Amino acid sequence: MHNLNQRLQSLGSGFAILMAAIGVGVVVVLVSTMRAANADVRQDQPGGVPVSVLTVEYLNDATISEAYPGLIAARRESDLGFERGGRIVNVTADVGDLVVTGDTLALLDTSTLRAQIAAADAQTHEADAQLSIAHATEDRQRTLFERGHISQQRLDEMASNTMAADARRAAAAAQANALRAQLTLSEIRAPFDGVVTARLSDEGAIAAPGSPVLRLVENRSLEIRIGLSIEAASTLVEGDTYTFTADSGGVRARFRRATGVVDVRSRTVSAIFDVVAGDARAGEVARLQLETDIAQRGFWVPTSALAEGRRGLWSVQVLVRDEQNGWVTQSRVVETLRVEVDRAFVRGAVNDREQIVASGLQRITAGQHVSPVEG
Repeated sequence: MHNLNQRLQSLGSGFAILMAAIGVGVVVVLVSTMRAANADVRQDQPGGVPVSVLTVEYLNDATISEAYPGLIAARRESDLGFERGGRIVNVTADVGDLVVTGDTLALLDTSTLRAQIAAADAQTHEADAQLSIAHATEDRQRTLFERGHISQQRLDEMASNTMAADARRAAAAAQANALRAQLTLSEIRAPFDGVVTARLSDEGAIAAPGSPVLRLVENRSLEIRIGLSIEAASTLVEGDTYTFTADSGGVRARFRRATGVVDVRSRTVSAIFDVVAGDARAGEVARLQLETDIAQRGFWVPTSALAEGRRGLWSVQVLVRDEQNGWVTQSRVVETLRVEVDRAFVRGAVNDREQIVASGLQRITAGQHVSPVEG
């Protein structure tokens, strides 16, 4: 019995020690949890999440620089073809050739046409001979009429024969001239100075009337067409020279005119400039840099400071003081007046000299405690 009591006392002591150990562990866990919670609380208190901020500076107006791209193109570009059909016997121009006005570029086979012209000339000569006989006959009949040997009717008949012979002669000559005109239509001549950029047919091909054989581009007179907003186009002055930037370097061009018609798709008007200096090449892209005034009060913000809200509205996060004199964020709606690649000119419920979050909006929410860091 004495031994049993000793064993029970030993078990009681061990159980007490075990319970004490468990209690200590629970206390340690509770303390760690409270420390973590306190750390989270401190994170949300003043001096919490660091954010990059900027100070709002209102401007009564602002000027922005915008680049408008345009295409350098020849003022005249033509696909040249024959006005009549036939077999091509010679194409004297090739791609890259520089030609001047009046140069012969291609020829059709005209052997059949020349034979027809020869036949028409022969008919004209025959008509000339018949006309000469008619004139001589009429003169003799007029002499006889004056002597009273023939009647007036007979003289009138001779005069009619002369007129008919003259008409036949005119018709034959017109036919010959029409065939000679076909010779002109059997060749392609350069309508203006330029460079051949395409050769679409070669010798031996049968050309249909109007089918293109060569493409000619005017290389001495270039122009630039760009699409501008109505406001930007209104700042241009006809006759003034503007500088464009192209891959080949700077290009100077004189403003000719604007169409004044707004394109329904791009909502722009076309402005046309004549190139006057620079190593411009047709087909290059040239950019015009224009300074545009924004005649409204607002302030600049980086696009990283804007958050898109409902129904297309935009907002910024403004820093305001809380009851403990810490900083919290407050969302305020703004209106974008002009948007560039990396910044926007806005206005809204933001006071001058207030601070707004400049970037990192994905890390914070409205009403959160933050620590401002000047950007």
